[in-house]
Amino acid sequence: MMTVEAANSTVDERLQKAIAFKIEGQYEAAERELRAILDLEPENPQARREMGLVLNFTGEFDESINELRRAVELAPQYLEARNDLGLAYAQLGMYDEARAEFETVLELDPTNAAAQRQIVYFR
Repeated sequence: MMTVEAANSTVDERLQKAIAFKIEGQYEAAERELRAILDLEPENPQARREMGLVLNFTGEFDESINELRRAVELAPQYLEARNDLGLAYAQLGMYDEARAEFETVLELDPTNAAAQRQIVYFR
C-alpha cells in the first residue's frame, strides 16, 4: 500500500511532467497527465489551473473557464489562477468578469504585476 507521502510525491512528479508537456506544446500528453492527477486528487487547485490552461491552448474555452473557476473556488488566494481566469474571460469578450478578477487580485496583492498590466485595459 502506498503511503500518503509517496502518493503526494507521485502527484507532484506527474504535475511537473504535465507542465513540461504543456510547455513543449504536447497538449494531449499534458491533458492525460492532468486527468490522471485529478482522478487521484479532484480538489488539486494547481492541477485544475494547469488543466484550464491546456484546454485554453487547445480551444476548449468553456471547459477552460470551468477548470480555472474551480481552481479559484478551491484556493481563493491562488492569484496565478485568478489572473489566468481573468485572461480567459478577456479572450471570450467577458470584460466585466475579467475586470472583476483583476480587481480581486489587486485587492489581495496591490503589487501584482500581471494584474496591474491587465487592469488598464478594463478601466
